[in-house]
Amino acid sequence: MDGQIRKNLKPGMRVNIVLKKDQRSGRLTQGVIRQLLTKSPSHPHGIKVRLEDGQVGRVKEILSD
Repeated sequence: MDGQIRKNLKPGMRVNIVLKKDQRSGRLTQGVIRQLLTKSPSHPHGIKVRLEDGQVGRVKEILSD
C-alpha cells in the first residue's frame, strides 16, 4: 500500500516513517500510528503522522501485521 495516500492510513497501523532529522540519510523508524497530521488526501513525500511514542514523520512504508 501507498503511504502517500491518506485514506490508506488509520491509527493503529504499523508503519515505517522518516523523521525530519533523518530525511537526508533516509533512515526509517518503525512504529504504530497514533494520529494523522496531514489533512490533504495525498502528499508526494508521504502523509505526516504522529506515532504512539510521540515521534512525527512521513510514512514511507505500510507494514503488514
